[in-house]
Amino acid sequence: MQKLVEGIHQFQTDIFSSKQRLFERLVDGQHPLALFITCSDSRIDPSLLTQTEPGELFIMRNAGNIVPPYGTVNGGEAATIEFAVGALGVKDIVICGHSHCGAMNGVLHPEKLDDLPAVRNWLSYADSTQRIMRENYAHITDANARLTATVEENVLVQLEHLRTHPSVAVALGRKEINLHAWVYKFETGQVFAYASDRGQYVPIEGALAPPSRQELPAI
Repeated sequence: MQKLVEGIHQFQTDIFSSKQRLFERLVDGQHPLALFITCSDSRIDPSLLTQTEPGELFIMRNAGNIVPPYGTVNGGEAATIEFAVGALGVKDIVICGHSHCGAMNGVLHPEKLDDLPAVRNWLSYADSTQRIMRENYAHITDANARLTATVEENVLVQLEHLRTHPSVAVALGRKEINLHAWVYKFETGQVFAYASDRGQYVPIEGALAPPSRQELPAI
């Protein structure tokens, strides 16, 4: 806790003063560029990764970057998505998975969740990911490669769940929003985006088109 308190002091004395006008402007409201949906994992920092300032990202985080299909749960995810699209008018939504994801390891090994019933229940929204891995990726036996493929597939599964949300469906129908599937490899700093025209993840510099659901190879 002491490190957190010291960090606040440093922010107030060094950072806030240099960006005071920015924070004062934010009093009038927010106009974020994108809704960024990612994992709660402490190794992921969306603003650091994208080099964005306060007010530029509307961020939603939970274990496994899960998006429950609309109407299946009365939780904060649906409200966050609806507010970002319907009230703030974001033009892009990113779902960003990451390497070495503990939640996705739980999807692969549900027996490890026996003492974590809330986590096990939450990850039921990745049941499709689990089935895809079981039926389409049985040939991948290497543990790291299998986890990587699970992370990648789960982002696409959650992207399909995102399409069930009415605010997103309406915005897509009007061509007012783009959806993006990303995977962040935190140990190298690389970001991969799903390129629908190639049916696979590629370095983000070469993939700007919004994705569609297709089978993909592992990175």
